[in-house]
Amino acid sequence: MDRILPGRAPVYEMLEQYRVKGNISYHVPGHKNGEAYRGSETAGFLSEVMRYDVTEITGTDDLHHPEGVIREAQELAADCFGAEESFFLVGGSTAGNLALILTVCPEAGMTLILQRNVHKSVIHGLMLAGARAVFIEPQIDPLSGLAVAPAAEAVQAALAAYPEAAAVLVTMPNYYGMGSDLAPLARVCHTSGVPLLVDEAHGAHYGQHPALPAGALMCGADGVVQSTHKMLPALTMGAMLHVQGPWLDRALLRQRLAMVQSSSPSYPVMASLDLARRLVHSQGAGAFTAGLAAVDVLRRGLATLPRYGLLQPAAPLQGASGGAGSAAATSTPPQGMAAYSTQDPFKAVIYDATGVLGGFELQRRLEEKGMVPEMSDDRHVVLAFSLGSKADDTQRLLAALREIAEETSGGLANLPGGTAKQKSSTEYLHTEPGEDQVQASVKYSTWNNLMDDFISRPVLFSMKPVNPVETERIRLEYSAGRTAAEMVIPYPPGIPLVYPGEWISEDICSRLVSLRQGGAKFQACADPALQHIQVYNIKKGGDV
Repeated sequence: MDRILPGRAPVYEMLEQYRVKGNISYHVPGHKNGEAYRGSETAGFLSEVMRYDVTEITGTDDLHHPEGVIREAQELAADCFGAEESFFLVGGSTAGNLALILTVCPEAGMTLILQRNVHKSVIHGLMLAGARAVFIEPQIDPLSGLAVAPAAEAVQAALAAYPEAAAVLVTMPNYYGMGSDLAPLARVCHTSGVPLLVDEAHGAHYGQHPALPAGALMCGADGVVQSTHKMLPALTMGAMLHVQGPWLDRALLRQRLAMVQSSSPSYPVMASLDLARRLVHSQGAGAFTAGLAAVDVLRRGLATLPRYGLLQPAAPLQGASGGAGSAAATSTPPQGMAAYSTQDPFKAVIYDATGVLGGFELQRRLEEKGMVPEMSDDRHVVLAFSLGSKADDTQRLLAALREIAEETSGGLANLPGGTAKQKSSTEYLHTEPGEDQVQASVKYSTWNNLMDDFISRPVLFSMKPVNPVETERIRLEYSAGRTAAEMVIPYPPGIPLVYPGEWISEDICSRLVSLRQGGAKFQACADPALQHIQVYNIKKGGDV
C-alpha cells in the first residue's frame, strides 16, 4: 500500500457499498441478505446484520488470499499496532495461538517452552502439534499471590536445559491486567535463536495511550495474538495476529492460519476488526479519554470506600509520573518487584479489604444489582472497563458497592477487633504474616496454576484419545495423588488446572474443591458440576 490512510476502513466500506447496491443474491449464505427472515419476529435484528453478511464473491476479497480490501485492512492494522504484518482472525485468539504453535512446531515431538498457566487454546495447540511442552514456573506477585509471567532467568535456564526448543510462549497481561517488562524475555530468546510468542489476548489496546502499558511488539516479541473483541470494540471472535522480525516462517504461518480458520470467514466480524482499528488509528490516544475518565471516577470513589481494595503494583514504576499503569511501562521495575510492574488501568481488580466477602460472593451481589463483572476468584472481582465505558455507569457501580458495604457491615464484627480493626485498602495490602487481618494472597484463583518444579520435564502431548477402559470416575475430594484422565478448565479465564496425564497434587485437588464450592464454572470435564473427576486406573497409570 503506497500511502497509509488511518481513516479508511476498507472491509466495512466495501460491505456498505454492497448493501447500497441491493444486488440480488444467487450465492451463499442462504439467508439472501436477510430476506429469509423478512416478516418474521426476528427480522429487525437479523435483516440488518445479514445485509452485511456476504461471502467471497467479486469485489469482497478472500481472507486466505487477500489482494484487495482485506489486504489493505490488514496493512492498516499492521501500521496501527506496530507490526510488520498483521492477520485478521475470525476464530478469536484461539485461532492465532493454534497457528503460531503449529508454525514453530511443524513436526511431532518438537519442544516448546511455556508457562504452565496458559489458556486452553495453547494446550490444544500442543495436542494438535504433538509437541513436547517444557513448563516453567511463572513469577508470583507476593502481595496478591497471583501469577504473572516467567522471569527472564527462568526462560534462560529452560533454553539452556533444552537447547532444541523451537520457541518460548508466554501470556501477557494476565486476566487481571497484571504484567511486567517483556523486553528481557525477548532478548534472552533472540540470543538463543528462537522466537518469543505472546498470548496478548487482553492487551490489544496496549501502547495506544500514555496511560497504558507498552505492547508486546514494542518489547520485541515476534508473534503476538490479540483479542480485538476483548478490550477494543470488535465483534466477539474478532482478533488479530501480529508478526515482526525474521524468527517466524510467515509462509508456513499463512498455511497454518488457513488450516485453523474457516474457509467461509465472517465478513461482519472482519468489518468490526476494520472499524475497531480505524477508531484507534484515527483518534489516537483521544479514543481512550472517556474510558480512562470512567476508571478515574472509580479510583476516586474507592478512595472514599476503605472497605474495598484495588489491585495495583506495590510501588510506582521508576520514572512514572502517574503511578501504577502509567506511561513508563517499559521502565525497569523496582528491585524485587519484577513479577508485577504494570497494571492495565482498564482492568479494575477490587476486593473486600476486610475479608468478609470473598470474590465469588462479591460478584454475586454485584450481579444482583445489575453490575456484571468479568470474573472473580476466591478474593478478587475483575471489572473490565474499555474505551466504551462511561463515568455515569461507574457512579452506578460505586452506588452498588456502597449498598453492599452497608448490607454486610454486620459481618465486620466477626473480625478480630470488629470495625475498629478495619484497615484501609493500602494498609491491608501490606499486612504482614501473623497479623490478625486476613492475608492478601489468593489461595484459590482460576488463573494461578503452579508447579512443584522450577522447570518441568518435557511433557509429550498428542491427539490420542483417552481409553475409557483405562479410567474410572471418582469423587473429586479423593483425586489427590491420582492421574487425571480429562481436562478441567475453570471458565473464565480458561486456564486448564489439569490436563489428561497430569498428576493431581493435594494443592490442585483442594483448589478445585474450593472453586467448585465458590460457584466457579468448568469446561471440558464430564461432570461440569465437578462432583466427580475422571482419573486413570491406578494399575494403568496414564500418559498424555
